[in-house]
Amino acid sequence: MNLLPVILAGGGGTRLWPLSRELYPKQFLALVGERSLLQDTVARGRLLNDAATPLVVCNEEHRFMVAEQLRALGVTGSRIVLEPVGRNTAPALTAAALVARADGNDPVLVMMPADHVVKDATAFRAAMQRALPLAEAGRVVTFGIVPTSAETGYGYIEVGARLDAEPGPATHAIAGFREKPDAATAAGYVAAGSYLWNSGIFMVRASVWLAALGRLQPAMLAAVEAAHTAAGVDADFVRLDKAAFTASPSDSIDYAVMEHLAPEEGAVVALDAEWSDVGAWSSLWEIAARDAGGNATRGDVCAVDCTDSMIVAEHRFVATLGCDDMVVVETADAVLVAPKARAQEVKKVVEWLKSRGRDERLTHRCVYRPWGSYEGIDIGDRFQVKRITVKPGGKLSLQMHHHRAEHWIVVSGTAQVTKGDEVFLLTENQSTFIPLGVRHRLENPGTIPLELIEVQSGSYLGEDDIVRFQDVYNRA
Repeated sequence: MNLLPVILAGGGGTRLWPLSRELYPKQFLALVGERSLLQDTVARGRLLNDAATPLVVCNEEHRFMVAEQLRALGVTGSRIVLEPVGRNTAPALTAAALVARADGNDPVLVMMPADHVVKDATAFRAAMQRALPLAEAGRVVTFGIVPTSAETGYGYIEVGARLDAEPGPATHAIAGFREKPDAATAAGYVAAGSYLWNSGIFMVRASVWLAALGRLQPAMLAAVEAAHTAAGVDADFVRLDKAAFTASPSDSIDYAVMEHLAPEEGAVVALDAEWSDVGAWSSLWEIAARDAGGNATRGDVCAVDCTDSMIVAEHRFVATLGCDDMVVVETADAVLVAPKARAQEVKKVVEWLKSRGRDERLTHRCVYRPWGSYEGIDIGDRFQVKRITVKPGGKLSLQMHHHRAEHWIVVSGTAQVTKGDEVFLLTENQSTFIPLGVRHRLENPGTIPLELIEVQSGSYLGEDDIVRFQDVYNRA
């Protein structure tokens, strides 16, 4: 199929806290299988067009995670569009359409959120094949999920007249969009048989989308065009201009365009492909493998006399006794315990953390950087201990600190250290001291990961006490 996959990789996944964090959200996690949700979405795009390198739209803070996960899949030369601020799906798709048209082509875009699960690849491809002629003919096509229950966590699409009589996925005109309903309304929708879950997946020719947006939301189009015109290009990254993009109205594709289209301009294709947006722990439980008691477990878990529960152990042994319809999730720095029926409310915990300035909403104890990662081991009054891993070829910025000194001890691998005017190598069991205010850099010139222990000491140990002089990753 002649399609350009456009993958929206923004979003925070707050309802999957504590596994999903603002700086490492659910689309980058391997929640189902060995690959992350983003990587699975890229793989689905390859089912539609083997030759098309996906175009990814993501938050600027996630750019290196996106690039690394694409590299791990063997995807090269991808265009990664960086949003300086979140502006919802309509501006994101507009930016993708402008980038796709910049070389003079006018591809059909298939826009897929990066945090969905689709188990039936054959059914997914069949629905895309059914939608393609409609998109090529100028319609904006969305995909409605055939409901399996009266779900209150999804919006619904009311289908209109059937547009085809062929076997396979049904194609309809759109009669209307409905907000997330209460339980009674959702049950009525499912009983009526004329409603589909709103998947948030779309197919549209780039020029058709831009024309529709220009007619219906001219201020949005003007702002995103200005952001694209003033964008900077850094390797595979397209950096949208912050001031112009911030000026764009924030709206979804449904609100901005779909709800205003004439019947002949839109269409919905039924998608029955074991889909889930994995929007909450209850959603993950529904698609996970379960034991005879209905429990979905991951990690070192002992579940005694438990039923229909989701139990995740990331770092420690977790034992549960007599739990029914519960969610228990353990990470290195947080534990969640909640009734499964209230899984949609986990975002309230994240709001509580945000209101108190707690870092647990932002990052895990292990924090990923383009050069590798660091993990907090201990912290106290005027000291902090971290475990640092630098990938082969990885290079931290040339930097200095105003408030802290650092002591580095190499555990394995080889470190190339810049300290003031000195450049030297350290190997296993060797160490060095970086005094406060001295310019320094850490690099891994070897072919295996560099592991070291860093002991920081000083009056202030925050990550914002970094003055960068040179950085190969072009961070501010």
